[in-house]
Amino acid sequence: MPDLTSERFVEFVRKSHLVDEPALDKLLEKVRARCGGDLPQDPRKLATVLETKGLITSWHSEKLLAGKYKGFFLGKYKLLGHIGTGGMSSVYLAEHVRMAHRRAIKVLPKKRVDDSSYLARFQLEAKAIASLNHPNIVSAYDLDNEGDVHYIVMEYVDGLDLQALVKRDGPLSFAVAADLIAQAAEGLEHAHESGVIHRDVKPANLLLDPNGRVRLLDMGLALVAAQDEESLTVANNENVLGTADYLAPEQALDSHGVDHRADIYGLGCTLYFLLTGRPPFSDGTLAQRIAKHQTEMPESIKKHRSDCPGELEGIVWKMIQKEAKYRYQTAGDVAEALKKFAASIPKGEPVHAGGGPGLHGGAGSSASRSGGSKRSSSSGTGDTVTNKNDDTLTSSRSKLASTGGLSSGDSGRLVDIKPKIAPSDLMDGSFLDLEIESGYRGGSKILEQKGNRPQGSSIVRRSRPDSDLRSITEAARRSVATRQENSSVGKSGRKRSGNAKQRTGMDPLLFGTLLATLFAVALVIGYVLARTLN
Repeated sequence: MPDLTSERFVEFVRKSHLVDEPALDKLLEKVRARCGGDLPQDPRKLATVLETKGLITSWHSEKLLAGKYKGFFLGKYKLLGHIGTGGMSSVYLAEHVRMAHRRAIKVLPKKRVDDSSYLARFQLEAKAIASLNHPNIVSAYDLDNEGDVHYIVMEYVDGLDLQALVKRDGPLSFAVAADLIAQAAEGLEHAHESGVIHRDVKPANLLLDPNGRVRLLDMGLALVAAQDEESLTVANNENVLGTADYLAPEQALDSHGVDHRADIYGLGCTLYFLLTGRPPFSDGTLAQRIAKHQTEMPESIKKHRSDCPGELEGIVWKMIQKEAKYRYQTAGDVAEALKKFAASIPKGEPVHAGGGPGLHGGAGSSASRSGGSKRSSSSGTGDTVTNKNDDTLTSSRSKLASTGGLSSGDSGRLVDIKPKIAPSDLMDGSFLDLEIESGYRGGSKILEQKGNRPQGSSIVRRSRPDSDLRSITEAARRSVATRQENSSVGKSGRKRSGNAKQRTGMDPLLFGTLLATLFAVALVIGYVLARTLN
């Protein structure tokens, strides 16, 4: 678009309805007074002033400076920024228009909404998740839609997920790791008692808030015990595996037939990661890692940390047994064992989720902006969203995301989100397209910069019969077994080959001496026989 002037920028701000007219006029009057009656020539300076005063966020500034001034509202909520993009959804930070409460809004794909069985199942799951009320689970408040855009309104929690925490601080102390996983186990126990199985428990889905509380995230892959409606899962014919590095053996074979003990396995793998800084099986292809989860136990934690207490390693080992019947049978049992262990050893230094000044200017969160200016929100306390679309984590997680490319921990893929808008809005380029914004269509910086799916993201196999999944897993296991057999055969073959070389590789000098001796003996025998006959 042509070079944007400050006057044109102000026009976009008014059209966006992001700022109350009286507040905007009052601010512009002060700006003009300081600039000799005119607005700054550079609209970016004006945008910075609006951010500093808490009237818009840096994400708003980025879009407005690009000529986007429509689409900032979804139902009763004003979108403040793009928190994260996963496969099945994209999450935005939002604020209730009247109550000013901050929420996280998860937008669902239109393609799946067109499938009546999927929509019914989604609504069923959303209601079940909303019924969960536990301090260690992020809450869901509302399920709504605006036209063909369906979304869930969830609790917004600023913090650092455990994957990012280990990336920042390295492996955690034994007491801290046990305490964090015990909290997660208590949240899972509540979900299991309510008939909800998470199916994607991993470090990226456990969020540590500024108060040191673990919050369970992303119930997008949850399996809900729905009695009569349970057939919707089969009708939808989706086989959601989870994440390969934390996948229970039985879940790879039949993701719909698992019970709550699959979550215990994933939680055990997560504890292994917190203690060692690596998942149980980090090498090999996807199929090889899945096969190892079914046939092998990981390296001893003591190999990475020789001072690891045997009691703690034993707890991990029981959580990740290949057969579910040998694991802890409830998440409550896991929590009890870990809390008992944590109480028996020194606490050490507590961990902090914050990475710098942020939402309230304290250590509980961090935010960054190009040029180093402080970002602010519509509430005037500081914006918590990044101004780069490829940064998929918010606030405290934004610094790590910008340097490490961390995944948001969500799963699947968002497809074809199109709000109902007038054709003229699309033609003039003023509308904020959530699909492009989320990185699922051309023109997005996420697609340009991210490339392939982030490592560790969840695996979703769609419209594939369970028998196909079983064949994949069986093939992976056969591959491992074949490699082991070939290795064994190769060693024995080399040994036999070496023996053969020893048998056939006789010294030529020894061979010649033997022939000469035999020839001499023959001569002697012939001489003796000749004299006897004479």
